[in-house]
Amino acid sequence: MDALSDVLRVTQLTGGVFLHAEFTAPWCMGGRMRAEVCAPVLGPAAHVIPYHYIVDGGVRIRIEGSDTEMLLRPGDLVLFPRNDTHLMGSDLRHPPVSGVEIIRPPEDGGLFTIRHGGGGELSRIVCGYLGSDSAAMNPLIGALPAVIRLNIHESPGADWIRSTFQYAADEVAKGRPGSETVLAKLSELLFVETIRRYVESLAEDETGWLAGLRDPYVARTLALFHRDAKQSWTHEELSREVGLSRSALADRFTRLIGTAPMQYLANWRMQIAAQKLRSSALSLAQIADDVGYESEAAFSRAFKKNFGTAPGTWRRARDGSAV
Repeated sequence: MDALSDVLRVTQLTGGVFLHAEFTAPWCMGGRMRAEVCAPVLGPAAHVIPYHYIVDGGVRIRIEGSDTEMLLRPGDLVLFPRNDTHLMGSDLRHPPVSGVEIIRPPEDGGLFTIRHGGGGELSRIVCGYLGSDSAAMNPLIGALPAVIRLNIHESPGADWIRSTFQYAADEVAKGRPGSETVLAKLSELLFVETIRRYVESLAEDETGWLAGLRDPYVARTLALFHRDAKQSWTHEELSREVGLSRSALADRFTRLIGTAPMQYLANWRMQIAAQKLRSSALSLAQIADDVGYESEAAFSRAFKKNFGTAPGTWRRARDGSAV
């Protein structure tokens, strides 16, 4: 399995379409998606990634604290991997309102909606989100910028992406039974496609986890870690498997990924452990063994150091069950 697919599998992002919004100029909305607002669909997600797809009209967007403003047109998708507070509107100088203040609850089993503005030019948006238990150590989320913009019209495979979002927009508009489930799966699929397009757009001198996938030696190291995280890898074994000297591999890996190979492996083991804790009934001893720890005590110490709480407590907080 390639490293990107494995990270996506362990991350277990869950998606949902939150609302269909119609705005008329002038308008401006500000804020960020709160995890508790999404909890009815996502469950106890610690991290939320919101996105907006422009169906009609034009929308200006700016991250709080940034001077850079984007103008989005129909067919544009914008994703906020870190869930930064942002403004969006026809005119960002207009006094912003909070999204929570103008959301309308669903009617007759439909989805949430927003209708807001001064009566001028119409903009229609499909807003969605994805959730994850943790983003702190996730190599994929950590490697993404604050904002990703995907112009669907200019992307390879534009027809299926555009038709998928059009289908999503129709589902939202008609509020068919089962719409939320259908749109949740579409959100997850389109997130993966967005990441693939972003990787393809990276500059040659780019660094970071995603850029590391393009380096043959670093990509080979990542593949080894993700194929067998349990193995007690040594620097010498990695060097031999990858075909590069120990020092050259360490320098190359650290320059591109931002952390030493063994530290990356330790962090990745914690991500796997968290996934097993939330999605299986395995004992702590079994999970410890599965991620390469010789004892449950050593595993528990490492988990608490990374997540701030013991693994048993962490598990109970997410499923309400006893370990």
